[in-house]
Amino acid sequence: MSTKKTDVDQQLIRDLAGILNDTNLSEIEVELGDLKIRVARQAASVQAFAPALHVPAAPAPAAPAPAAAPTADLSKNAVLSPMVGTAYLAPSPDAKPFIEIGQSVREGQTLVIIEAMKTMNQIPSPRSGTVTAILIEDAQPVEYGMPLVVIE
Repeated sequence: MSTKKTDVDQQLIRDLAGILNDTNLSEIEVELGDLKIRVARQAASVQAFAPALHVPAAPAPAAPAPAAAPTADLSKNAVLSPMVGTAYLAPSPDAKPFIEIGQSVREGQTLVIIEAMKTMNQIPSPRSGTVTAILIEDAQPVEYGMPLVVIE
């Protein structure tokens, strides 16, 4: 009988891994009685997200020189997601966004909210500065370590 149980567990693990790939989640956990299975993958680094930022920034022919600056700024000035969840740019669908590009923010000011496990978590600014980029859309799924906002 233990062989049968192992086959079921392996299939469950394969199914959970498939869900991770289909949904771009970084981890998933399931509890069935005493059985607890957690499948996770490593979060992508900040550099993995940087190339996507250059695509819209390069429409002008003279863009190659300035395009190098956002990569350096992103690596040291990006506010990273501290958790996996769904990011919201405003406290409610009809409310004004917490921040806008060009806005000055102070340390501790709420930048976005990330909903994780039905809990709304305010993500505060780690420093004062100016919002130079908002790297996510409203109601977008985010992963741990994903850049959300750039503050210079």
